[in-house]
Amino acid sequence: MEESLNLIETFAEFKEFKNIERETLMRILEDVFRSALTKKYGPDAKFEVIVNVDRGDLEIQRTREIVEDDEVENEFTQISLSEAIKIEPDFEVGEEVMENIRLADFARREILALRQNLITKIMEYEKDLVYKKYEHRIGELVTGEVNQVWRKEILITDEEGVELVLPKSEQIPADRYKKGDTLTAVVLRVDVHSSTPLIVISRTSPLFLERLLENEIVEINDGLITIKNVVRVPGERAKVLVESFDDRIDPVGACVGMKGSRIHSVVHELHDESIDVINYTSNIELLITRALNPAKISSIEINEESKTANVYMKQDQVSLAIGKGGNNIKLASKLCGYDIDVFRDDVVEEEDVDLDEFKDEFDEWIIEAFKKIGCDTAKSVLAIERNELIQRTDLEDETVDEVLASIKKELDIE
Repeated sequence: MEESLNLIETFAEFKEFKNIERETLMRILEDVFRSALTKKYGPDAKFEVIVNVDRGDLEIQRTREIVEDDEVENEFTQISLSEAIKIEPDFEVGEEVMENIRLADFARREILALRQNLITKIMEYEKDLVYKKYEHRIGELVTGEVNQVWRKEILITDEEGVELVLPKSEQIPADRYKKGDTLTAVVLRVDVHSSTPLIVISRTSPLFLERLLENEIVEINDGLITIKNVVRVPGERAKVLVESFDDRIDPVGACVGMKGSRIHSVVHELHDESIDVINYTSNIELLITRALNPAKISSIEINEESKTANVYMKQDQVSLAIGKGGNNIKLASKLCGYDIDVFRDDVVEEEDVDLDEFKDEFDEWIIEAFKKIGCDTAKSVLAIERNELIQRTDLEDETVDEVLASIKKELDIE
């Protein structure tokens, strides 16, 4: 019958296309048919299911006990002597009869139910297989092909066709992908939605940068250099704390390489994210000093109980310590585990003020106009005559007057 053929074709389909071991497929098939046979013939019926995955078919043998003609109580477990001798004339009461059950003996509805149950079991097994595989790959790099690009996420398929999801929140801001592109990320977590595993990957996780460095820097991969901590503002800046177990190896130099040659591919993968590699030390003052590089520190006050650090530096170093968008000081704080506050040296405050301090009052392009003529501080502006400032900066008279007034007020000059 047509349904029987479809069922056998289903066996062959699973054998050929599904990533399932032969023994596992046999067990699933046996379980599915035993369940169907129990439902059709009752729980006491005895069956042997023989699956031939290679040929894509199976044999079902039912065993029944031979009893006297008037003693049949359960036709599914017993057969009358008169019926048994029709199969084999030498049969006697008390013996067992084995009969083949054909797929043609099943009704159309039963065949369809069998096929659907088989498909369901196979899918459940595959989901479980995917979950277990990626559950043990959390924190590892994975590469796949972009299958779909949506507004909130990207769907990727790995080399085995498993679907991975890269949410918008786990994408580097500069990431731009289209269907067919190859994408590398780190396995972040494995969720389960409606019994289906959802593998979430990330390109913004510090683990992603850590794994990239392990792949590129042989000393890290060999265990000669260890990564103590990684903090990131994805696509902008990152700080990596490293330590060498061999005094002959400079961990920073080994990671960066000559003119950044060894770390170049990692920076490129992260869309030119600036990576600061810092040599670890247990001296917290020295560690904070290294973490705030390139700013030069005058002195540090450490509070161990509150895990805070007050850092003092010259005026022209403050902006360097804070960094673009405050990223440098934020990352330094996370890297060291201390809340870092930056203060200008009192002496410097009395002497002069960096022109960038006035960005809250004036647009950046105005400040830049003064910087272009060599005026980086408040006093350097006051050192030039008003008319010369107007001519050299090419700013409006009113604008220059406003800047001068603000500077004098800041320096408490009448």
